[in-house]
Amino acid sequence: MIQSMQDLDLKDKRVLMRVDFNVPMDGDEIKDTTRIEQSLPSIKYAIKQGAKLILMSHLGRPKDKELTLASCAKKLQEFLDHEVKLAPDCIGDRVKTLAMSMESGDVLMLENLRWHKGEEHPDQDPDFAKQLAILGEIYINDAFAAAHRKHSSTYILPRLFPEKCAAGFLMEKEITHLTPLTLNPKRPFYAILGGAKISTKIGVLDALLEKVDGLFIGGAMAFTFLKARGISIGNSLCDDAYLDQALSIMKTCEEKAIKFWLPTDILMERNFIDEPEFKAFPVKGGLPDGWQGMDIGPATVDEWSPSIKSAAAIFWNGPMGIFEVDEFAEGTKKLAELLSEIDAMTVVGGGDSVAAVNQLGLSKNFTHLSTGGGAALEYIEHGHLPGIDALEA
Repeated sequence: MIQSMQDLDLKDKRVLMRVDFNVPMDGDEIKDTTRIEQSLPSIKYAIKQGAKLILMSHLGRPKDKELTLASCAKKLQEFLDHEVKLAPDCIGDRVKTLAMSMESGDVLMLENLRWHKGEEHPDQDPDFAKQLAILGEIYINDAFAAAHRKHSSTYILPRLFPEKCAAGFLMEKEITHLTPLTLNPKRPFYAILGGAKISTKIGVLDALLEKVDGLFIGGAMAFTFLKARGISIGNSLCDDAYLDQALSIMKTCEEKAIKFWLPTDILMERNFIDEPEFKAFPVKGGLPDGWQGMDIGPATVDEWSPSIKSAAAIFWNGPMGIFEVDEFAEGTKKLAELLSEIDAMTVVGGGDSVAAVNQLGLSKNFTHLSTGGGAALEYIEHGHLPGIDALEA
């Protein structure tokens, strides 16, 4: 059983809290503060309980120490209206001195965990987790988006705090909303998957075939399925190595009477750099050579709409087109708007899908927006994650 942070006495305790402040950056400027904001309930609770709060996070994939959490510490201080000190590192004597001198209610943010090889590779530096553990008396994991990795701060560290480790509020929220989809979803339960490559979704596709009543496929990965059906796809992206798997998935859907939808039209482009042309082509009969698919066409969501509206539960992961380019974002936006209006349990699995929902101001219309794309997919696939399992140790 996993403890909640509310189950532990935090007063006057040095609390090591793993958060996910791996925010998108433009130089020193944070482009999206969503991940920081989502950690605020747990952070504020710990402060209110009189904890000596020590925050840990990674940021990007630093080659040296150029990726610093300084901007995150500054932004968190603004959100809290409460001093947030930034340590010079995440381990070492200077950091230990800062931690041991904390008073109740203080907040200390450790520097980027990935400055040290031991974070991502615990086997190469087993002492890294031990050096982190020295700093705290209680461990809390509130970083669901990093829970699918067997890293020191998410997998090794909680095991060094027997009976003194717990899930934060955000972690609990993720588990609460994703678990029903893996165990006993409301029916009919449909999944919508997009994104670029089928290769990254094979595992979750196989797992979903044991759970869903219907499957919608969009994004560039749809072209692998279309080609597997013998439909020409022009110059569109395709994972040719996965054509057999695509055929197998469609065959399984047919055998299990799982409804299966592919786009009925595709927005395509040619001469994108010189004199770009855009045009929607119906899928039936094949897509023309010299053109590349960039988004589902305007008719696809309309044709999917009646079936989507009949769902009792929907899991959506991945954009329907190249969402970061305005000309190819319409399919994703139309889908987000449709899902925001239906009377069903709607869970969005991170990434560009969540970005679309947030940009359209529709977040309150969804049951749950997951903070972790990869973590959400792996949780749906396996029903558990290493970082969650470690909290049960």
